[in-house]
Amino acid sequence: MDTVKRMASQNAVVVFSKTTCSMSHAIQSFFHELGVHVTVHEVDELPNGREIERALAKLVSRGPSIPATFIGQDFVGPTDKVMSLHLSGKLVPMLRKAGALWV
Repeated sequence: MDTVKRMASQNAVVVFSKTTCSMSHAIQSFFHELGVHVTVHEVDELPNGREIERALAKLVSRGPSIPATFIGQDFVGPTDKVMSLHLSGKLVPMLRKAGALWV
């Protein structure tokens, strides 16, 4: 878990992703369209990727753990949680507070 926390602290928005995951690609595209720079860690390309994925699974109560999004070092969740925040109007203020969005 320490590795995940350290990696999540590298940027205002960090996504743990898999190169073969369509939802991972979708969330990255979504943030790009918002004008947010995202640091992406492709867990299937990391030597300790399985360990990281197990740590992420502990953060998610149910459903997939990838893609896993952190904003301002706080775990937000997978794609459905990010989209729920967006639809409720809470995502943009969260991104602004984290320094990921200036507009």
